[in-house]
Amino acid sequence: MGENHFKIVFEGSLLPGVDITTAKLNLAELFKSDVTAIERLFTGRPVALKRNLSQADAQTYLQALSKTGIEARIEAETPIELNLADVHDHAPASGQASFADPQSPYAPPRAPVGEVAAEFATLKPFSFDGRIGRLRYLAWTLVLSTVLLAVCGVFALVALALIGADSTAGLILGSLLALILFVGFVFVSIQITAQRLHDVGWSGWLWLLNLVPFVGSFFPFVIMVVPGNDTANRYGPPPPPNSTAVKVLSSLWLIVIALVLFGSLAGGLTAIREEYKSAAQSSYESSSVTTDEIDVEVAPVPNSVDDAAEEVRPPVDSAKE
Repeated sequence: MGENHFKIVFEGSLLPGVDITTAKLNLAELFKSDVTAIERLFTGRPVALKRNLSQADAQTYLQALSKTGIEARIEAETPIELNLADVHDHAPASGQASFADPQSPYAPPRAPVGEVAAEFATLKPFSFDGRIGRLRYLAWTLVLSTVLLAVCGVFALVALALIGADSTAGLILGSLLALILFVGFVFVSIQITAQRLHDVGWSGWLWLLNLVPFVGSFFPFVIMVVPGNDTANRYGPPPPPNSTAVKVLSSLWLIVIALVLFGSLAGGLTAIREEYKSAAQSSYESSSVTTDEIDVEVAPVPNSVDDAAEEVRPPVDSAKE
């Protein structure tokens, strides 16, 4: 008796919490097939995804399929005895056109040549579609912020020149142009954030949480920290690997944060020092007493005992005189 063989059977069930679109995309990536071919597996009928496997290979395939989000099982294959004579009886005659086997629901999915699913998504910086990872999100945000600061610096210099020239029309035109650029900056920033949310598997509409009081103060940090999906999700395949430029630009955020913290600390210490000096000066001024000069007539000190006795004479009785 030969070795027992097993097959992987799937009936369209999904693991808890897995979206059917995500499962189809993951299966398409695993089988290197098109999503249209994968949809034929979700008819509710038992489908043998893989046949003629050993028990160890069947376990390996089952673990790989579990990562896609589907719920499959292993079944033992029933041995089939084939008579060679039956094969010759049903073999087509020479010269007779042989017809292709009908599409079996138990056949594994096959992708047409040239329609292999993309391994990575195409980057679209100015679009709401697509996915980007954490490092690429930081790099693109840094570039966008740098461009905004440069444009603001140029506008500040132009505004000072217009104020000096007393040009009201120039100030109005410059203000409108600055407003348009600011709206464009916000729009591109929303697009980048939406792609980052797609990488996690969240809807891009969650960007509106930035406008909610208290929640908007820490939600940007959540976007930067939460890792994305390693496999394809409903928003498409994963983003391509990070390039060296992306890694360098994202690491520059550490320098920017360090400079901001150092500047804030230095400013805080300076303010505390000035406040301490002001409090000390106020305390000193309140404790000092200012007195007016008073003229006091002081009697001269006698030089000798005789002078002192002469000065202290008894009163003269006018009746005796």
